[in-house]
Amino acid sequence: MASAPTGPLGLGAANLGNLYAPMGDEQAHAVLETAWECGIRYFDTAPHYGLGLSERRLGAFLATKPREEFVVSTKVGRLLVPDPGGVGLDVANLFHVPAGHRRVWDFSADGVRRGLDESLARLGLGSVDLVYLHDPEEYGLGAALAEGLPAVAALRDEGLVSAVGMGSKSVEALAAGARSGLLDVLMVAGRCTLLDQSAFDEVLPECRARSVEVVAAAVFNSGLLATATPSESAHYEYAAVPPDVLVKAREIAAVCAEFEVELPAAALHYPLRDPVVRTVVAGAATADEVRQNHERSRGSVPDELWTTLRDKGLIRS
Repeated sequence: MASAPTGPLGLGAANLGNLYAPMGDEQAHAVLETAWECGIRYFDTAPHYGLGLSERRLGAFLATKPREEFVVSTKVGRLLVPDPGGVGLDVANLFHVPAGHRRVWDFSADGVRRGLDESLARLGLGSVDLVYLHDPEEYGLGAALAEGLPAVAALRDEGLVSAVGMGSKSVEALAAGARSGLLDVLMVAGRCTLLDQSAFDEVLPECRARSVEVVAAAVFNSGLLATATPSESAHYEYAAVPPDVLVKAREIAAVCAEFEVELPAAALHYPLRDPVVRTVVAGAATADEVRQNHERSRGSVPDELWTTLRDKGLIRS
């Protein structure tokens, strides 16, 4: 069993939990099957994604594949508790699934182990390769790290998983995770992108110094960088696009066009310019989006593009 993500491109499975819009089981299967056909072997999910729907769909698919051929990660910190009073859909959390459960924060040792056990049951797997502490900053960073970091490290030390990490969009949380000396991998969400390089200041240097590997997630910043021409109707950071951010995204897209490189291709390649970044994880709502991301990740981007973006002050070195 592999200990960490493999290959330059992995599949993020938030869309399989009906993120932003409903997705049928057949469409979800097509997304996963296309990823497999493209050679993608790292799959990342979480209980948060569709109140467990993403894990169930991913697990049903992986049950048809040889266990030794893929790497799978999930996350701990949120438990799913039945909510008889839940009404309608979970759209407040951006997922179009029945609100029959609610999320309960729990970073304690017992909560982390229970979270892993429940994820394994939904996945239908005997083990996952990697477990991330998920969004500790949203609970209360100090308390979450004090309990959660030793709890996930214990899972690895006892041989229950091969590697442990943290998945977060908070540079403060990520830097603390790297400095702890307890983690193997950081999933840096949206902070190592063409529009947001805030992980460059402290997080990536700490990872290099401590031999912590990085998985770059949300490289399209929730969708704004996912098309060649950024749209004002796209999502940025799971919300509406601020006008100044849209202007910058379009300026970056214009430079990409000068070099005949699609903006999404540049977004996929950019984090991998730092050797500490091992893999980029990208989500997809359709099989075609998987193919496009795969083809873009396999292409090349001229160094002159990065130089031009840097000289125009659009990205950092």
